[in-house]
Amino acid sequence: MLGSLHIENYILIDSLDISFPEGLVIITGQTGAGKSILLGALSLVAGAKADASMISDGRDNCVVEAEFDGADERVRSLLDENGAEWDDGHLIIRRVVNRSGRSRCFVNDCPVTVQLLAELSAFLVDVHSQHKSLLLTDHAFQLSVLDHYAGNAGLVTECRAEWQNLQSVRSQLASLKEKLQKANAESDYVSAQFKQLDAASLKAGELEELEAEQKSLAGAEQIKESLAAVSDLFDPSSEERTGIAAGLREAQRQLERLAKYFPAASDLAGRLESSRIELEDISSEVESLDRKIDLSPEHLEEIDNRLSLLYTLMKKHGCGTIEELIAVRDGFADAVCDSDTLAERIEDLEKELKSAESVYDRICDELHARREASADGFAKAILDDLRFLELDRSAFSVSIQPCASGAYGKDGVSFLFSATGANLQDVSKCASGGEISRIMLCLKAMMAKYVGMPTLIFDEIDTGVSGSVADKMGRMICRMGEDMQVFSITHLPQVAAKGSAHYVVAKDIDASGVARSSICKVEGERRIKEIARLLSGATITDAAVANAKSLLDNC
Repeated sequence: MLGSLHIENYILIDSLDISFPEGLVIITGQTGAGKSILLGALSLVAGAKADASMISDGRDNCVVEAEFDGADERVRSLLDENGAEWDDGHLIIRRVVNRSGRSRCFVNDCPVTVQLLAELSAFLVDVHSQHKSLLLTDHAFQLSVLDHYAGNAGLVTECRAEWQNLQSVRSQLASLKEKLQKANAESDYVSAQFKQLDAASLKAGELEELEAEQKSLAGAEQIKESLAAVSDLFDPSSEERTGIAAGLREAQRQLERLAKYFPAASDLAGRLESSRIELEDISSEVESLDRKIDLSPEHLEEIDNRLSLLYTLMKKHGCGTIEELIAVRDGFADAVCDSDTLAERIEDLEKELKSAESVYDRICDELHARREASADGFAKAILDDLRFLELDRSAFSVSIQPCASGAYGKDGVSFLFSATGANLQDVSKCASGGEISRIMLCLKAMMAKYVGMPTLIFDEIDTGVSGSVADKMGRMICRMGEDMQVFSITHLPQVAAKGSAHYVVAKDIDASGVARSSICKVEGERRIKEIARLLSGATITDAAVANAKSLLDNC
């Protein structure tokens, strides 16, 4: 229940602190006094959109704080999920709006999001304003009311979850089928490209090796001639010339002979020996290189052909290196494998879809059976209340028709009504304003029994009725107040007299000419005068006062 409300700098309200009791709370006041402002302030803590126009002139921010008691485990779960403190069902919800239009939200002094406030409000307070009678034209609302009466809440939750799962599987299946169709359309091309690249037996680093070998083979003849000339210098084929190695050996022997008489010659002989050994090693390597040089034109042609193939493939696939070409080949290989994998995954999803459809259909069938079984009892309960509200000849029934599958099953629900008892039609097409008010009150009274809403606010739900009907609507609202906290904002004295607590909203002009709204509790003579005002208007007559006393005594 809503225990108290604190408001600062909200439109015409400078500062307001007010507490509310359990049961039925009546709120009255002149038209334009600020009753809608009060509801607007409450809507802020229920997660409504905020903007700077809500702040009183000359103020930096506005603050709305509401205190609730009796929150249930559903609220506790939400708080736990969002890191807010649970205080044994006691909640203090505060919202601060600044001049930029941005706001900060708190639950039990823990910062939270606006989204959480909106989620919490669904379990704390239900505001039924005049425009919400339009809900009577909403078949989803009608279905919801019937499900609450039938006790289908758990089954509806299960149905919604299965529908979401079914839609997810369908979406995945459609996406994979589209991919497979595209893959199949490209399969011949992809397969051909992969086979060509796979047959090329690509190797990383191969291009550089081939280019180097081609360059070597292209100058092989000249290389061999040069290497032969170098070898001839070391070991000449002509007997007329002395080779470098032979000359060094002869010079070494001469120096070794001199060493007996000239010691310095020994060092020179040693150096010549070292040079000779190094030159002989060079000569050996030159001969080895000469033997390795291949003059085969066939091998050169093989290398040219291989390079031509690699260059062609690289150009075709826009690659600059063999490594990039290998990556392209692997991509085609994956695409070929993906087609097989996609087909397997589609087969699995089709089985999953069949299973999900079976579960969903079973839940829909159960929901339909429960709705059918409850429809007559629901219609009779509503009709009893309507006749209590003096629609004596009225008829009311529930029509359940098949409709497109959805989150709430395969049923469409329509409430049929007739004020005369004949020719029942959709309630949105045939009910007058006063009849709609009475039907909505009956539906809200029905929901209050099954939804467990701690606080219900009626904002002029009694519009369009008067006299004894208004009195009976007041009595029905009063009965609802026995089980829960109910606020009724009303202009009807017959309703206003029913409440256990009565508050009056007033608007005054201060010394500076600025309008300010306030609310206060009225009791005793002040309450009698307020009800008399509702009866007679601006001039309160003795007859109106007497009538007001009579209304209060009868309540």
